Amino acid sequence: MERLKRIVRETSLWFRTLASAAVYATLIVTFGFQVARVEGRSMEPTLHDQDRLVVNKLAYQVHNPEVGDVVMLLHPNEPDLSLVKRVVAGPGDTVAFRAGVVIRNGVAQDDSYVPAGFRLAEDRAEELVPEGHYFVLGDHRSNSSDSRAFGAVPRKYILGRIQARWWPIPDARTFAP
Repeated sequence: MERLKRIVRETSLWFRTLASAAVYATLIVTFGFQVARVEGRSMEPTLHDQDRLVVNKLAYQVHNPEVGDVVMLLHPNEPDLSLVKRVVAGPGDTVAFRAGVVIRNGVAQDDSYVPAGFRLAEDRAEELVPEGHYFVLGDHRSNSSDSRAFGAVPRKYILGRIQARWWPIPDARTFAP
């Protein structure tokens, strides 16, 4: 009888521990961090197809996205689809393109991280990014569906900042805030 009580007590403790771990994991994934996978080539050379990422969902609970941040967001026209893009302009900024160069608030932006073969020699008239929205681009400009196609993204669609690439291990790195 004593042995049975001990087994029941031990089983109960294991169950409570596993239940607690499940609750903590759910809270962390819902409000803290998420693991994601890159699907496609729109962020090359920064990120590659099938790279595994850590998305910091807490980052934008404290402050808003900043120009230069690599973010995970929901596609504005297909909210079941998540994307990884770079923020190139924020609320109230103007954005234009001249020979493929991003012009933000009248100033050409340094996007030396985009190789020449990944650029489009496009010209686009200046447009104002509405309040509460962000203009996002893929780093592989000639192979990316981004704000040029679907417009500025509402803030509520930006899920978090890409904190790190953890796979493949030889290419693991963190992304500066």
